[in-house]
Amino acid sequence: MAFSRLWINLPNPTETTRHLAAHLQGSGVAVQWSAPGPQDAPVDVVLDVAQDQRERVVVGTTSAGQVRELVLRQRVRFRLRTPGGRELIPDTELVQERELSFTETQVLGKETEEALLYSDMQQAIVRQWMARLAAIREL
Repeated sequence: MAFSRLWINLPNPTETTRHLAAHLQGSGVAVQWSAPGPQDAPVDVVLDVAQDQRERVVVGTTSAGQVRELVLRQRVRFRLRTPGGRELIPDTELVQERELSFTETQVLGKETEEALLYSDMQQAIVRQWMARLAAIREL
């Protein structure tokens, strides 16, 4: 990677950003989270994370109004810049989506399946994120 020290600008680290940080550290990048900010720490780039959220949307119901199908989404929005403010990656959104059929009689099994689907989406987003960060050739 073109940088060796990255500051993640996010007040409360999420599971996805912690997973990203672990991958970056495994690639030899020093990751910093703590305040007061990049201007007080020797970093090469700043990762501004504007959004990291999970969504659960009902897309199908039975005639009795029971949920039949869900769409699960993981959405991350970020940008990468130098501490001086030069934009390296503009505001970018990564989205993963999975469908989940649902029946009231299998609630416990579906909760486990939902957790696995979110984990899969998170891994896919981190892979996409790492590819975008690795594509930076110079600061």
